[in-house]
Amino acid sequence: MTAQDLVKVLLDAHLSSQEESIFGDFLEGLVRYICGAVYGGTKSSAEGIDLEFSKDSINYIISIKSGPNWGNSRQIKKMKDDFLKTIRILKTNNPRMHVVAVNGCCYGKDNKPEKGNYQKLCGQRFWEFISGDETLYTGIIEPLGHKAKQRNDRFTESYAQIINKFTHQFMNDFCVDGKINWEKLVRFNSCK
Repeated sequence: MTAQDLVKVLLDAHLSSQEESIFGDFLEGLVRYICGAVYGGTKSSAEGIDLEFSKDSINYIISIKSGPNWGNSRQIKKMKDDFLKTIRILKTNNPRMHVVAVNGCCYGKDNKPEKGNYQKLCGQRFWEFISGDETLYTGIIEPLGHKAKQRNDRFTESYAQIINKFTHQFMNDFCVDGKINWEKLVRFNSCK
């Protein structure tokens, strides 16, 4: 019923989506960096594959996701198809190559990692897999938390400023005598 509440809900939804993308990109980069340093892992040129590396005569292709509940059935099917296509291409030149596909999730749990044509490694299992260090998943938390605290203080100030600015603009454009003009707002959002 209030302009500020509506603006806040809309801004929070937008920021949440952006935050997931930024966080996902950061985690993917961190995974590549760690695996690159430990096993020589590199960004894959194959579609849908984020990381490739070899360990113990096995070639791993990995699709990195933030958490275990990352996609719907169509997205999971696409990942599986990308795995199969990449394996087929890799085996074209070397049919005896041992390739294992992995859906790597940076946090969460999945107590049944074997998924048929691929493995799903989550949380501690995944970080240990790409680093060889079973405690890495907890070791990276402290520096991440410190960095987040620094950014959070600046974010809080900027967030309040933008809420005030957008609320003022919203009230000028879509309120009459302090009431939201819903018809005008819907026309603005949905009219041709």
